[in-house]
Amino acid sequence: MTSFDPPRPWTSSYAPGVPEDLEPQSGSLVDIVDASVRDYPDAPALQFFGRVTTYAEMAADIVRVAAALKERGVKAGDPVAIVLPNCPQHIVAFYAVLRLGAVVVEHNPLYTPRELRKQFEDHGAKHAIVWSKVVATVQEFPADLRVDTLVAVDVTTAMPLRTRLALRLPVAKAREARAALTEKTKNAVEWSDLVRHAPLPESHPRPAAEDLAIIQYTSGTTGTPKGAMLTHANLLANAAQARAWVPSIVRGEGCVVYAVLPMFHAYGLTLCLTFAMSMGARLVLFPKFDPDLVLAVTKKHPATFLPLVPPIAERLLAAATAQGVSLAGTEVAISGAMALPHDLVVPFEEATGGYLVEGYGLSECSPVLMANPVADNRVAGTVGLPLPGTECRVVDPDDPTTDVERGELVVRGPQVFSGYYGKPEETASVFVDGWFRTGDIVTIDDAGFVRIVDRIKELIITGGFNVAPTEVENVLRQHPSVAEVAVVGLPNEHSGEEVVAAVVPTTPGEFDAEAVRAFARGILTPYKVPKRLIVVDELPRSLIGKVLRRQVRDKLLSD
Repeated sequence: MTSFDPPRPWTSSYAPGVPEDLEPQSGSLVDIVDASVRDYPDAPALQFFGRVTTYAEMAADIVRVAAALKERGVKAGDPVAIVLPNCPQHIVAFYAVLRLGAVVVEHNPLYTPRELRKQFEDHGAKHAIVWSKVVATVQEFPADLRVDTLVAVDVTTAMPLRTRLALRLPVAKAREARAALTEKTKNAVEWSDLVRHAPLPESHPRPAAEDLAIIQYTSGTTGTPKGAMLTHANLLANAAQARAWVPSIVRGEGCVVYAVLPMFHAYGLTLCLTFAMSMGARLVLFPKFDPDLVLAVTKKHPATFLPLVPPIAERLLAAATAQGVSLAGTEVAISGAMALPHDLVVPFEEATGGYLVEGYGLSECSPVLMANPVADNRVAGTVGLPLPGTECRVVDPDDPTTDVERGELVVRGPQVFSGYYGKPEETASVFVDGWFRTGDIVTIDDAGFVRIVDRIKELIITGGFNVAPTEVENVLRQHPSVAEVAVVGLPNEHSGEEVVAAVVPTTPGEFDAEAVRAFARGILTPYKVPKRLIVVDELPRSLIGKVLRRQVRDKLLSD
């Protein structure tokens, strides 16, 4: 593949005020917090169930936690696992780890013990900051995965006093709510001990732009953990590209960002943990999406910027309509992870008076690669235009040296990762002469709008989360009533795709689908468990015996 600079027709379709390129990023992610603390020390940085933390207060916690972690042996370059829902402690932990020059490794706190252990086996972190409900899981890891520093976080301590007292009421509903949020722990360092530590000296060395900042796990196509290595420069660039894309949103106290997406996911991480902090925004944190909680905040502080997925937009709109709550003032909502239906865009924009635009990205790209312009020239059914400084080509998947009209999307840009952690061969397989192979089949029209028409990778994307078919198949095969299985994604109007398994039973005529699903739930995170198990006589295979998932999917769709 040649190293030429291809044309960028999309820049002529940019909204007014959006630059074609950005200056190279210097410094580190720590600097974006420092800048907001300097410019808006008394402004709200975080809001959690109504309790507000200012930028100055957040910064004070960051340097105290950083010093406490340093005392416990965390050094520059060390991987530090964070296993937390959206909460103020998550942001503080994230930046405290980075302040030391250490590397954040984000994890889904709802993962099963087996799934979590697989990731720890891959990155080998000896320090972990963990939701109290997950502490016991980490403590039960085998000896070779033992964590030297295990910090337990009770998220309820970040709530207003009135809420905390309500959770302690001796009534069933309060007990149930408290049990969902926190759990008593033993033999772990309490988060409260960290925030009481003396602050880290200002003279402590800071990370550089080229240093590794986070390891972000992506399912890949095989189900084995692959950690995308993202540098400070990658993440700074993506935050800067996001800022450039929405010039109408002014940095400062008027900027409000809702964290309804999980921040352990690359999409939520960049638009909430980095973009929002760089904007000096009020970041409103929701441990999980609850339309009632979101609408309660909307009444006082409508979202200036709202990253979401279509099912969240749909549920929020339905709840607002049912409750008679106005969504007016929601300026820009950006949707990703799955196709955005046009029949959702129209009523959502009517209700908000703002924009709902579709974007696209991958964990390997920090993650945002493109988005529709926040303007009237966006094109429904496309994922929009490459962000400033992003280069794209369409190539023949079998011969990526050849450009074609319909083919695999390959990209270059400051947000593109450097490779997979500890996996040089897999890294080499996704790069061709400096271009990253996305695995998605696209077309790009004359105005530069990108339309995804197929996916080489067989990942299933359900509710915005990636599910590797191989991982689910390996679990289902462990059940004695399953002889053969193929897992595919089928269209679902609410979640984009749903996980479906085609099963050849061990004993024809005897198959208990619910028993197999219950078995899978004991091993897999709920969103990975097949919604349906469909009995088939046989699975289509290639000449070398490989199950042809594409044919399985086509057959299930036609039945």
